[in-house]
Amino acid sequence: MEWMSRGAVLAVALWGVGGCGGGGGDNPAVGGPPGGGSNAPGGYTPGVYAASSSLANQCSTPMAQSMFLRSWTNETYLWYSEVPDTNPTGFTTADYFERLKTPLTTATGNDKDRFHFTYSTADWQALSQQSIQVGYGAQWVLVPRANANPQVMTAFVESGYTAAQQGVVRGTEVMAADGIVVANIRTDAQVDQLYAALYPAAANEQHTFTLRDANGAQREITMTSASVTYSAVPTWSVINQADGPVGYLLFNDHVAPAERELFDAIDGLRNAGVKDLVLDLRYNGGGYLAIANELAYMIANTTRTAGRTFERLIFNNKFTTIDPAGQPIEPTPFYSTAKGFTVPSGTPLPSLNLERVYVITGNNTCSASESIINSLRGIDVQVYQIGETTCGKPYGFYPEDNCGTTYFSIQFEGRNAKDFGNYPDGFVPGSADSGSTIRGCRVADDFTNELGDPLEARLQIALGFRASNNQICPAVVSAAPDGSSSKPAVARSWEGKMIKSPARENRIVERPRTGIAF
Repeated sequence: MEWMSRGAVLAVALWGVGGCGGGGGDNPAVGGPPGGGSNAPGGYTPGVYAASSSLANQCSTPMAQSMFLRSWTNETYLWYSEVPDTNPTGFTTADYFERLKTPLTTATGNDKDRFHFTYSTADWQALSQQSIQVGYGAQWVLVPRANANPQVMTAFVESGYTAAQQGVVRGTEVMAADGIVVANIRTDAQVDQLYAALYPAAANEQHTFTLRDANGAQREITMTSASVTYSAVPTWSVINQADGPVGYLLFNDHVAPAERELFDAIDGLRNAGVKDLVLDLRYNGGGYLAIANELAYMIANTTRTAGRTFERLIFNNKFTTIDPAGQPIEPTPFYSTAKGFTVPSGTPLPSLNLERVYVITGNNTCSASESIINSLRGIDVQVYQIGETTCGKPYGFYPEDNCGTTYFSIQFEGRNAKDFGNYPDGFVPGSADSGSTIRGCRVADDFTNELGDPLEARLQIALGFRASNNQICPAVVSAAPDGSSSKPAVARSWEGKMIKSPARENRIVERPRTGIAF
């Protein structure tokens, strides 16, 4: 699915209506209905696959591009043997790519492959290298409600952009956009209109919004879209506790600029002498696996990371010694020096030298973020999980450009130093460590307090759990109007779905030919 079809996700998953956008291309395929003949180079023959290298970048017809994808999938897809061999004739390239994945499901009934997508190559490069995305600087979450349309809530806001300038903050609710009232949506067309306002396609678009602030007051504003550069680490802080300072680090994106931001934050926390770290990954969908590797190293005691495996990548049975990028398949060690995204290559990384870490998670915690959790558990760094079950994505991609579109098809599974990678339904906070269950506390997301505020429910419980010697998940309290902390529950707390670009939702390994050889 091309990432701009997020409207379809919004429509089907939350409102249960159909349309909203298409796949990653709009060129009609040449030929008759599926199952007919083929005019692609060499023609379609069931069960016969030309080398994908012989079909690459033949861009004159969608059929030629589909034949490339068919061969490339058969060569590199993790579950290639489960993919039905469908004749490309009669399909658009985008629709055909949607069929090039396993139809099987997990033990809980989820699609085994929920992560197939494409991206404009130019947009992919802008996002992955610079974290640039068109918008207002506000990141929305869609919060389901029983027997009603979901609420559109603001999860966080990037400073310096129109949303922040208009007073939009975490917990601000979008009641309507361009006259489309969220609570009254019933049709595909209405979802399309809401989507177009929430996720503008280009800079300098103007859209009107009716908002409800935390105090219940409603107001109408107009926002103009712009190219937004999101901070990978919007905030970090030192929280003083009875037994010494504890670090808090909000990490949202495994993109190239994150290397410098994480380096500086960890160095600052190290200099402050923090005894523990609360790592907030609740909205981190992933990205570059090398960034996850660096952060895991910067957290852990260096005696545990030295000479140990961060992650071992498992490919299909056609790749036993050489990976799809032509490199030897070897366990990936913990990186002790920068890889050169935004910190000079070879620069020694700072380390907090911790034996444990408290990780805040939610259903938007995915992929490379889950690799951090899994890799630390693999070397016996104690991970405590605070929040909700992660999304469950132990898989990753080597991005493949063909004719201006970058394709992402699962090519590997990641396993830690203990050879564990079986969490397709996510990591779950529980009472004890066992498989994909991690000791910790289940806590709903809290939109009444800013991220990093010690009164925010998940951070509050992380600190309280730590103070109990990791034995008790305390009740959540929030500040009453008089400033006391006696209110027994957070008034508005939910778990919502964040719709982000795949540059910020996956486990990505770049090919050496891009200049990032890891």
